[in-house]
Amino acid sequence: MDEKRTIEGRRPVLEALQAGSQITRILLQKGSSGKPVTEILELAERMAIPVEYRDKGVLERLAATRNHQGVLAETPPFRYTPFEELLAAQKGEPPFLVLLDHVQDPHNLGALIRTAYAAGCHGVVIPERRAAQMTPAAVRTAAGAAEYLPVAQVVNIARCLEQCKEAGLWVYGADMGGETLYSGGDYKGAVALVIGSEGEGLTRLVKEKCDYLVRLPMRGKVASLNASVAGALLFYEVYRQREGH
Repeated sequence: MDEKRTIEGRRPVLEALQAGSQITRILLQKGSSGKPVTEILELAERMAIPVEYRDKGVLERLAATRNHQGVLAETPPFRYTPFEELLAAQKGEPPFLVLLDHVQDPHNLGALIRTAYAAGCHGVVIPERRAAQMTPAAVRTAAGAAEYLPVAQVVNIARCLEQCKEAGLWVYGADMGGETLYSGGDYKGAVALVIGSEGEGLTRLVKEKCDYLVRLPMRGKVASLNASVAGALLFYEVYRQREGH
């Protein structure tokens, strides 16, 4: 992702501005109005970010998604955080990291980042190959969370799990064949949760690196849940235990 990045949609652009993200210019569709647009214009003026008005057809050509809502923000390439920084970060509470084992769909990636941030996660880790990256579609689905929650891009997820364990984190992998129900894990300490890909789940090597494999209870004939749904349930179990609910 060496090229310019676009943030698309009224809420994602507003969230990026509020987060202080580096934005080089904002493109607005002619005739755009409403409260979010007003807030975008006020923040852009305060931050000395140029705003240019364009016809709808121009925005359609520049947009990577179909949901730009008449607003595009151009930014430098997405900044991935070095994995070592995630391990070293002290948030005043035990670390809570999420590692994604080759999630393919950028919308699932964005949804996982959004929910992880809301549940108090300190950072997300994704592989740099054969997996969804922080594209405009993923950033949009994250609905602003990508501007706050650090995302690391690594060569080898299994190696990262070794580093997590060396740093004192317990590693829990979500797997339908897990011996323990997801609610039976102890997530109050330093933890790393691993979510597998949509079709294959956790890879063999990643499974072997996990301290525990936990499963979600399932009824009926559906074999598994969507990765972002399964992740959300696990993330909020961590949140529930840590908040004492």
